[in-house]
Amino acid sequence: MTNPNFASQGLGEDGDADTPPPCVLAINGVDPSGAGGLAADTLAIASVGAHTLPVVAGAYLRDTSEILDFIAFDEEGVSDQARTVLEDVTVQVIKIGFAGSPENLGVIAELATDYADLPLVAYMPDLSWWREDQIDLYQDAFRELLLPQTTVLVGNHSTLWRWLLPDWPGSKPPGPRDLARAAAEMGVPYTLVTGIPLPEQQIENVLASPHTVLASERFERIEATFTGAGDTLSAALAALLACGNDLAEAASEALLYLDHCLDAGFRPGMGHVVPDRLFWAEPEADDDIDDDAPPVPDLFHLPIDDTKH
Repeated sequence: MTNPNFASQGLGEDGDADTPPPCVLAINGVDPSGAGGLAADTLAIASVGAHTLPVVAGAYLRDTSEILDFIAFDEEGVSDQARTVLEDVTVQVIKIGFAGSPENLGVIAELATDYADLPLVAYMPDLSWWREDQIDLYQDAFRELLLPQTTVLVGNHSTLWRWLLPDWPGSKPPGPRDLARAAAEMGVPYTLVTGIPLPEQQIENVLASPHTVLASERFERIEATFTGAGDTLSAALAALLACGNDLAEAASEALLYLDHCLDAGFRPGMGHVVPDRLFWAEPEADDDIDDDAPPVPDLFHLPIDDTKH
């Protein structure tokens, strides 16, 4: 499968890069397993046809099975990274993943205030691996400092429910508009709610405002445990907005992209499945193979003494 945006973004009629791709400032942690964090952001954003400006908020200690800890960067370091590149490069969208600490959320909120004309896509991940007191401090800071600056909040239905509506009184789970209303109380105009369980192994994903549903996509549940889906989706959404798509169209396209990534997912280690953000670059199964093509030299197995410099 090809990606026309990726294939053509920034190229003139003769293939010259006369128009640079739009840029997304992505603030997130580094994930050494490659499942989420800035690795997911960079691949998803590039797949859509935009350029990532990665700002490191810290580093996960993790493998493909579990998160052991997170080492947060000092907030001044996070702020200096972002402000330095923002003074040099024109940015279309800011995307926030896991910032690592309430202090980092504070400097990110200041940054968003200074660049209030830029849309901000904020993702709230599942933090159940963290200590409860750390979760509370982080989510409180996110609610008070970052949500008022957020254009689109992205999160799984169960995560947003526990965070935004912990005292939900109804016998039925809150719907996407209920969650959107809760987010709107803190200034968020749009909320993308994912993973809403439906009968017959279906899940629904809904972009909602407090007043209406703007986009809705249903997919068949894939029987696997994935890591990095939320970062992939929110990064793709941010990049599609940066490329000029309207919000409803961007949400639908980002969800379709994620579904393909999950369908092509792979297990690089002994743990969870990782979305294949470059599924579109894989050759088709029935691609013709030219038997007359000359063999490709095995450059990686040349004896060291024979290597020429």
